[in-house]
Amino acid sequence: MKLFQYLLDRTETVEDLDVAERAIVVGEMAAQVPLSRTPFISRKTAHGDGLRRELTVPSGASGYALLYEIADPAKVVVLAVRHQVE
Repeated sequence: MKLFQYLLDRTETVEDLDVAERAIVVGEMAAQVPLSRTPFISRKTAHGDGLRRELTVPSGASGYALLYEIADPAKVVVLAVRHQVE
């Protein structure tokens, strides 16, 4: 996963490794809970005719952005996860 590698590249301490692992957990939780209940609540992106959206997930001093597409009312596909400062 590109996000995990990005965070690993920035590690300077053992605690930073925990941050990288926590990013994966935060992304998975955000994708499972909010997106499964209210996929249309996040902001629309410039592409995808309203079906491609971005969810901001706060974590620590910054957070993560999940780019996803609503395939149908019962299916959401996460296309990318990135750190907000990336």
